[in-house]
Amino acid sequence: MKNVEANYWAIVPAAGIGKRFSADIPKQFHQLQGELVAQHTLQRLLDVRLINRIIAPCDSASGYWVRVDATKNSRVQLIEGGETRAHSVLSGLNALRDLAKPNDWILVHDMARPCVTSSDICKLIDALKSHPVGGLLATTVNETLKIVTSDQNVEKTVNREHYRVAQTPQMFRYKILYDAISRMLDNQEIPTDESTAIENTGRKVCVVEGRQDNIKITRREDLMIAEAILLNQEKH
Repeated sequence: MKNVEANYWAIVPAAGIGKRFSADIPKQFHQLQGELVAQHTLQRLLDVRLINRIIAPCDSASGYWVRVDATKNSRVQLIEGGETRAHSVLSGLNALRDLAKPNDWILVHDMARPCVTSSDICKLIDALKSHPVGGLLATTVNETLKIVTSDQNVEKTVNREHYRVAQTPQMFRYKILYDAISRMLDNQEIPTDESTAIENTGRKVCVVEGRQDNIKITRREDLMIAEAILLNQEKH
């Protein structure tokens, strides 16, 4: 694909309630160093000036959003999210329909990843800017991996060199991503992430090595880990 100038847009799905988090308040509205998780995440994306607009599909009626200062930025737009992550991302893509060109880049990032660094986002952009399809941040697997049976017995140990842990942002061309997600949803299939939808089309997805501290807050104990990571990042 010819390296024509493309714009960058971000979608940050935040409509989920996080069942594994087990709390009355959605995880994106919990405190980290005096700011809400959502504030940290959106600010990291706002710090990347290449990103023209950040679409956050969410429960827009939630009163918590007024406490997220980043939503007052003109580059941030809240829209109503969908029943799944994929539906929310598709809503975000539809919100950009009149702005984004087919060749533009869409960065999809988890609202529950407040520790992503601007340098990692820029690294992803730089690595993929001439790629015809796109890719994602991912990390190597540091632990030994076992395949287990349904009765919790080890079947075999796998070679971890062939495995990567997928992170976000995941960055793909607008039209390719739109078509891939639409196709799966039309077939009553729910992709767990954007890369899955692209892989389903037979296209090759590029992997860019990310930082190990770009964790996703999934359980309550992850808040303490994220707090420590943010403190360490501030020192460096």
